[in-house]
Amino acid sequence: MKSTVIKALFIAILTTVNVYSQEKTQVQILSAVVKNQKIQGAEVIFQKNGETSIKTITDGNGMVSIPRIFDGVDDSNVTLIIKKSGYSTLVTKGPVNNLTYALSPIMEQLDGMRIVLSWGAQPLDLDSHISYPGNHICYYHKTGAMANLDVDDTDSYGPETITIERKQPGQKYIYAVHDYSDKDTNYGNRLSDVSDARVYVYIGNTLIRSYKVPKRQSGNIWVVFMVDENGSFQDVNKFYDANQWEGVRSELEVLRGKSNITERSAISQTDISKSNDVNKRGENAYHAKQLEQSVAYYQQAINLNQNNGQAYSNLGLSFQKLNRVAEAIWANRKAVSLANGPSANVVKASSYYNIGRIYEKKGQWQDAMDNFTKASQNKANPTYDNAINRMKQNLR
Repeated sequence: MKSTVIKALFIAILTTVNVYSQEKTQVQILSAVVKNQKIQGAEVIFQKNGETSIKTITDGNGMVSIPRIFDGVDDSNVTLIIKKSGYSTLVTKGPVNNLTYALSPIMEQLDGMRIVLSWGAQPLDLDSHISYPGNHICYYHKTGAMANLDVDDTDSYGPETITIERKQPGQKYIYAVHDYSDKDTNYGNRLSDVSDARVYVYIGNTLIRSYKVPKRQSGNIWVVFMVDENGSFQDVNKFYDANQWEGVRSELEVLRGKSNITERSAISQTDISKSNDVNKRGENAYHAKQLEQSVAYYQQAINLNQNNGQAYSNLGLSFQKLNRVAEAIWANRKAVSLANGPSANVVKASSYYNIGRIYEKKGQWQDAMDNFTKASQNKANPTYDNAINRMKQNLR
């Protein structure tokens, strides 16, 4: 009898160890917009410097086992690439063990945007908040003007997703993450140092921005970014405190009213030089009609120097050639916001014109007219005048 009990106990312990081991060596892929919907048949690629890339496919539970050579809880050198037809490709850095990632369905709207929040086991409940004039969307108010909270998660990992169907022109949007689990703790650091929170921003078919929560910061609100009145993304990365959703709302309303809250990070001359070199490689790829490769180079140039307006302008052209027009609008708007120096008006004019052409092809005459007019205001050009006249005819 004693031996039977010992044997049963041994089996129970072994089973527990196996389950724990499995949990620690798997990744789950879910839908960003349907709660707890598991994504079967997604291709998950693990990459690491010096190692051969390994491709895996998610099973019926959206799970893949992490290849042994990539298995490391604190391994930040692993790159994860997740692909599936009908969804935007997700690229993110490790650690990857025991985490959940969400795929965003491709968005068709020109001015739409999807924001996906994921995090680790602790804290249990992180909340997405977005504030724009007359609206505040979060778990308490899940719908607003042309936007809604698709998924609310309260038991670790996420995803928690906000979809903006159409950004309202001339309005400023601010997005933040609130550590609801620690809402009563001021100057705490669990959001910063424990959560491993990540925010992914999608436009059209593309993951255009990703953020990882900064370390060694105090506060239970992480204000991640804002989108200004002209549709240009600005990084904020600042921390505050609030104990309820109303406090988050008030904080974001105050920040929306300020003229400048964006992060000012120093960029080394070395990175500026590297960015310019990579941008040149992108231009060479573009002229060789290697459009996808040119996009990769321009994005690399922007990662090195987020103020590289020429790289954004070039990126917009490549996106436009690839018919990824929502992404092209975003890139051109950023080029406008960064334009400076003697050629600033030329850059702005061409960018506004490119945006106007996209709207014109979609039959959005007023949006096209607004951008053609801005192009003409920055630089006189008969092409811009002709475009304005075409829109006048269509708007009659």
